[in-house]
Amino acid sequence: MTEAATASNLLETLPIVDLSALGTEEGDKAIAKSLDYAFSTIGFAYFANTPITAEQHKAIFEASRRFHALPEEAKKAVAMNEYHRGYMAPNTSVIRTSSVANVTKPNYSESFMFMHEVPEGDPRYGLPLQGPTPWPAELPEFRTEVLAYQAAMEDFCRKLLGPIALALGMPKDSLLSYFEKPTTFLRLLHYPPQAPDSPDDAFGSAPHTDYGFITVLVQDMSGGLEARRADGTWLKATPIPGTFVVNVGDMLSRWTNGRWQSTPHRVKNLSGGDRYSCPYFFDMDMDAMVETLPTCVTPENPSRYPPVKYGDYLLERLNKNYAYREKKAG
Repeated sequence: MTEAATASNLLETLPIVDLSALGTEEGDKAIAKSLDYAFSTIGFAYFANTPITAEQHKAIFEASRRFHALPEEAKKAVAMNEYHRGYMAPNTSVIRTSSVANVTKPNYSESFMFMHEVPEGDPRYGLPLQGPTPWPAELPEFRTEVLAYQAAMEDFCRKLLGPIALALGMPKDSLLSYFEKPTTFLRLLHYPPQAPDSPDDAFGSAPHTDYGFITVLVQDMSGGLEARRADGTWLKATPIPGTFVVNVGDMLSRWTNGRWQSTPHRVKNLSGGDRYSCPYFFDMDMDAMVETLPTCVTPENPSRYPPVKYGDYLLERLNKNYAYREKKAG
């Protein structure tokens, strides 16, 4: 077992990365050091003092609650389309690609999924995962609220690319070209309460890893999110007001040749009330080729993964995990 893996067994809370000096030369170097520690030990961290304000957090949660309070008919009218945008009802996703559990029960959660906008004049329009979003007519302000949060989050994540590159021993601007037209997802999740005696294999979100680059999650104070340590035990990601919980995705783990961990995590809402969270997934261009970074390859640790196009990898997983795609994939 590596020194990092041994350390991860001892963590009693997720590491905290302070981003108050993000964008300054010395600040980015310090952030890079903190990122490397957190992502090589457990693959998760709290991000504190980010550019996203308390008002922006509050606004996206209020938008999510208004959407999920709509009548069922109104939500079904904007059901998930072939471009992976829209409403996903409870019990319609099963994480069949989980590497840590034999998942048979669907997730007990509902969500509204928004991906990056692709206007009709864009050359990508109509390609896989590149199309329109169905918006609820009952909430005319909802689209504006979602777009405002998406824009703020994309800007924030682009600023993180510098410290991430530095943490991996590369020039600060090394990753920018992979994110000229990033693949982004904003998922407004609602987890109804689960009974205290619900089966062990019943989850709001079953154990899984994320597909892409990084996930930047803001959660309410209900709790329920857990990350798996290297020894197989689960660590609670206890909510801390004003912070994000950020984790490495599969593509970033492949890019770093396993130096950074794409860590399994799960959600079970036993709070007795409704739980809301708003994960933002910031991934590379659909056409980006992900090949092990030279700085993460040594004679003792040769490249473990063949090159893969991110869009191909993503589509394979969506086709396996979401009921609405079964006919299309077949």
